[in-house]
Amino acid sequence: MTQDELKQRVAQEALKHVVEDAVVGVGSGSTVNFFIDALAAIKGRIDGAVAASEASAERLRKHGIRVFDLNSVSELPVYVDGADEVTEHLAMIKGGGGALTREKIVAAVAERFVCICDASKLVGVLGKFPLPVEVIPMARSYVGRELLKLGGQPVLRENVTTDNGNLIIDCHGLSIIDPPALEAKLNQIAGVVTNGLFAQRSADLLLLAEPGGVRTLRARAVERSSVGHRPVLS
Repeated sequence: MTQDELKQRVAQEALKHVVEDAVVGVGSGSTVNFFIDALAAIKGRIDGAVAASEASAERLRKHGIRVFDLNSVSELPVYVDGADEVTEHLAMIKGGGGALTREKIVAAVAERFVCICDASKLVGVLGKFPLPVEVIPMARSYVGRELLKLGGQPVLRENVTTDNGNLIIDCHGLSIIDPPALEAKLNQIAGVVTNGLFAQRSADLLLLAEPGGVRTLRARAVERSSVGHRPVLS
């Protein structure tokens, strides 16, 4: 089974967690693109979507799915997104596509965060995938020096501007033993908008596509309540 076939499988499985007659949060990336394509089949049973990137918003609109501004949405029962790396504790590195800030905002609003990945993204320790850090342009050099002090090897992502008009520094060479602590520390550096660690607000549920099927991993903490919301599929 190819990686794209695994992504299609897990994207289809994620439909079971979409809530009927509500707005769904949609992330970005190649796996999420398959989810958006699958979502089109049930678009008449949801109110619409909030997108975490301009690219995802455009793809949703092409499928005829209404796209809401997050500020106009009072509740967001479910957010579906992928990851560049994820641990069994459901901490993640995200931002390979550069949408980490908007992804983090939508994830914060959502009652439930469903991460969809193929099995290659599951790791024991985060950090083999370079950690993206979104920075204000004038702080680029300063932030790079601070990342060096933390043991990382910062590399500016060339010819990339985020949807927010900022830059991305990819930090290589980290072995992230305590993701929540590093996430907080990086966000205290002046000029950092946010970083690609999703640990303080990790996923609630991981759907992991493997050749034999889709495996489900749940966060150890009690999941946020979605009482009163009914999934589209069961």
